[in-house]
Amino acid sequence: MKKSAKTILLIANGDLRLSANQACWPAQQAMEQALTAAVARFGYKLVRAHAYQPGVKHGFISSQKEGMAVFANLDPKTPIIVAEAVWQYSHHLLAGLISHQAPILTVANWSGTWPGLVGMLNLNGSLTKAGVKYSTLWSDDFTDDVFLGGLSAWLKTGVVKHRTTHVKPLGRATVPPRARKIAQQIAADLRRRKSIMGVFDEGCMGMYNAIIPDELLFSTGVYKERLSQSALYYGATQVSDADAQAVYQWLLRKGMKFHLGTDEATELTEAQVLWQCKTYVAALRIADEFGCESIGIQYQQGLKDLLPASDLVEGLLNNSDRPPVKNAAGQVIRDGQPLTHFNEVDECAGLDGLLTNRVHTALGQPVENTLHDLRWGDWDRSGTTKEYVWVFLISGSAPAEHHIDGYAGTDSLRQPPMYFRLGGGTVRGIAKPGEIVWSRIFVAGGKLKMDLGRAKVITLPAAETERRWKETTVQWPIMHAVTYGVTRDQMMARHKANHIQVAYAHSAKEADLALYAKAALAAELGLEVSVCGTKADGRPF
Repeated sequence: MKKSAKTILLIANGDLRLSANQACWPAQQAMEQALTAAVARFGYKLVRAHAYQPGVKHGFISSQKEGMAVFANLDPKTPIIVAEAVWQYSHHLLAGLISHQAPILTVANWSGTWPGLVGMLNLNGSLTKAGVKYSTLWSDDFTDDVFLGGLSAWLKTGVVKHRTTHVKPLGRATVPPRARKIAQQIAADLRRRKSIMGVFDEGCMGMYNAIIPDELLFSTGVYKERLSQSALYYGATQVSDADAQAVYQWLLRKGMKFHLGTDEATELTEAQVLWQCKTYVAALRIADEFGCESIGIQYQQGLKDLLPASDLVEGLLNNSDRPPVKNAAGQVIRDGQPLTHFNEVDECAGLDGLLTNRVHTALGQPVENTLHDLRWGDWDRSGTTKEYVWVFLISGSAPAEHHIDGYAGTDSLRQPPMYFRLGGGTVRGIAKPGEIVWSRIFVAGGKLKMDLGRAKVITLPAAETERRWKETTVQWPIMHAVTYGVTRDQMMARHKANHIQVAYAHSAKEADLALYAKAALAAELGLEVSVCGTKADGRPF
């Protein structure tokens, strides 16, 4: 497909799941119309590189095979815009984008409802890991001056540059002696004793950026145990009904609420919850058998056709206070401790979670930590705060300790049928106010890297929380986060993943110390570390 110099090709990458692509197609169409108009303002023509397909009722690329076929017919020297209004599987495009010779621009709609933002962030992280040069932009409606200025620059030069002055190498920060000492002790223990990361089927939903090459992981003292989700399924079938009931009754006694119905196709049922309880027991027993300090369950492919969603499992595993499970020797597995779980088998989050657990244990800080999607953000419509408030929202589970009122403030709703045919309940709540450390491990330039920053979680009025839930996914746990010294656009320009790791501390001062200790630990283990933004009081690190 040879095009004129004024032609820009448009690629629309999508989900693997037909239902998701069909549901999101109208939003993608609207985005493409606005983007086409924006490109036309500068005298260029945006041309779809692949046609709408009436047979499947959408125009997304929906597999790696399809992506390769599309790129095989494109002029590799024609610039490309990858436009995303939907969650997308990055590996559908990687083969084509890696070999493309012209400028690449990734673009997303600033929307909580249509998850193009998280899709684009994942693609950006994947391209970064693969060493592919690209530029990136985002916009509410593609008419604002910031977006148009960036688009104009890219059309003229093939590059958009964003200011990331909020990022500072750890070497330029002053790490307190206590933090450095704790980091050295933990690093020495990891080098000597090492740690096992259990991976239940590697690679989830095209997240190439979430796979850490083994040779990069070795220097951290962490080694993968590759486990099969089929073994987890079999293990769940071997858990007794009595053991499943014991887990369920424990949760009910704690005050967790399950919104139950009778229609398996559309409602959460007790049978679905009990299968989740069996999977929880099986996951702990397998982890214990293989000596895993952390595990990640893929679920989204494979297990979704066999078992209800793994979210209840994941949320419980990341909580210190959780239903006890005994191993074959009759001992309670990791009694009073989490078994760090990394959702969607995101190994970068898994390594981060393990380091967080070790550091927070040493400091006497809360050890519960989880990843969230960096889903969306908006100004507070209630007038409670003038600060920009992010919506951190993971797709189903957060540890109950992160929620207002713990288990009593936690409920479980059926996962949306569009994604989860067999149902299963979420671990949903509103994140409690407090000081947090956020972080992300990623791969760039063949190296493991880590960004860390500080933030606070705030409480918003019920109506504003409901608005934000309805703009995103009401079944999932929500965190209202305000980042210190990092603006919306700075976060988007720098962050190399759809996921962001969070952990609480008892105070702002203690959160600063936890950040320093984790940053120093990562550096001790060979990661290239940067601190982002400021402390709570606005002072630099």
